[in-house]
Amino acid sequence: METVKRRNFTSRTARIILGSMLGTVLVTRVILHQFPGINLDVGSFNIHHLYTGVLLLIAGGLPLIIRSPGGSRRWLYAALFGIGLGLVLDEWVYLIATEGTDEAYLSLESVAGAVIMTSATAIYIVILAWRGR
Repeated sequence: METVKRRNFTSRTARIILGSMLGTVLVTRVILHQFPGINLDVGSFNIHHLYTGVLLLIAGGLPLIIRSPGGSRRWLYAALFGIGLGLVLDEWVYLIATEGTDEAYLSLESVAGAVIMTSATAIYIVILAWRGR
């Protein structure tokens, strides 16, 4: 009976991370394609969603690893982690391979980079969840 509970726990956590990651990349891409000039500026600094993603990775990932919470807190931390992961993966290649402009975000390099990195991570999540069974 304990093995069945562990499988469901691992599988649900993986599904929440995967769904929130994929949903975040999709929503972010749609919004920023519809409104390419939208930016979050603090003073003279442009705060890319990579930085917000890193903060969410920390906020969700550390409690998952250190505390291994159960119940609804686990699902909240998994969702925060997945959202942060999606934000980071969406912007990672964009900031490395382009000049970082609003127009470059819509470029083939940026879109392909987001698709490749998100797909590779999704496959890794599925493999980890499957092997955790």
